[in-house]
Amino acid sequence: MPGQSSKDILKFFVAGINYKKTDAAIRGQFAINQDQYASLLSLAPSYGLHELFILSTCNRTEIYGFAEQAGQLIELLCTETAGNATTFTSLAYIKNGPEAIEHLFAVGAGLDSQILGDYEIVGQLKMAVKFARERQFIGAFMERLVNCVLQSSKAIKNRTDLSGGTVSVSFAAVQYIKEKVAAVNDKKILLVGTGKIGRSTCKNIIDYLGTTNITLINRTQEKAAELAFELGIQFVPADLLSDHIRQADIIIVATNASKPTILRSHLEGKGQKLIIDLSIPYNVEASASKLGNIQLVNVDELSKLKDETLQKREAEVPKANAIIAGHIAEFMEWFDMRKYVPVLKAVKTKLKEIQTFPSYIQHSPGCLSSGAVDTDEKIQRVINGMASRMRHHNQHGCHYIEAINEFIAKGSN
Repeated sequence: MPGQSSKDILKFFVAGINYKKTDAAIRGQFAINQDQYASLLSLAPSYGLHELFILSTCNRTEIYGFAEQAGQLIELLCTETAGNATTFTSLAYIKNGPEAIEHLFAVGAGLDSQILGDYEIVGQLKMAVKFARERQFIGAFMERLVNCVLQSSKAIKNRTDLSGGTVSVSFAAVQYIKEKVAAVNDKKILLVGTGKIGRSTCKNIIDYLGTTNITLINRTQEKAAELAFELGIQFVPADLLSDHIRQADIIIVATNASKPTILRSHLEGKGQKLIIDLSIPYNVEASASKLGNIQLVNVDELSKLKDETLQKREAEVPKANAIIAGHIAEFMEWFDMRKYVPVLKAVKTKLKEIQTFPSYIQHSPGCLSSGAVDTDEKIQRVINGMASRMRHHNQHGCHYIEAINEFIAKGSN
């Protein structure tokens, strides 16, 4: 049944690739869109997998889940990718148990992002987990873990400057335009794709470049219309893409298509253009970069941009790590207590049985008149005390006997 796999912490794995060992072209071979994600979850049980989620962004593709071995997760993931499992494994980092947990905390905090402190990862993580949860692939362990990761990330954002300033992939695109393009107010900007990154980029263009000479195109026209209305700019239907590519001076591509949206044929002989491709996999045909009239920039090139903001962020890393350590300790304490749940339930059941024994009733004449509610409260107090002692002293049998003696003692008072 989904979400009911073993909770042996050493069977919790993450297998992934990211920008550290792979370029955007390779990452594109393992990018997962929503349709592929849905297909993977439907296939998961046949691979013996029942609790997992997949995080696929421009910087990484990672699969988290419970498995007997990491290979199960990798084989599942690669059933839907252009790249194969052998290539993925050769480039991947594989972590399990506490290391996998620490990795997810680092990812959620932006410590593992291509641009340090990039807070966009939080929204991407939430969506990835929500997608799996809606299909019943998130159990109690992952629910608690992700909640702790998000709490940690929020604390880091509020108590440090790790995400201070305005540096992200979308903002890096705006910085690049500001540095490389003169008289930007006179330029026609075409933005293709109005998802999370597209929206963020569009708002940054308006806020930091001071221009609204922007045209939006999106596969789903309603989304483009909604954003255009919100920001006071124009949109056009997707079937007019070729016409507006010809007119544009700057083209920003933030689509999530499995194949290029902007083709070389769209650009040949259409004038000088700066094209910024924020998509993974690339959504601008690679051969377009060979055209003399085209300057093509991708996410990896943008992420090399360094400034004072990033230097300040690096100084905040120790503070962020300290916050993460506290939240990991809290999560591990919760996890350690989970292993006592079967014992606590068994004791609770036994105590409920004891209260019906004739010998207990005989020695506890007040138990019948006190009512079931009082008795249930007594049992719960005994269980709470037992849980507290078990947390500090690993002596299950002794605490079992103590709990029974305590209950009998309380019943006779």
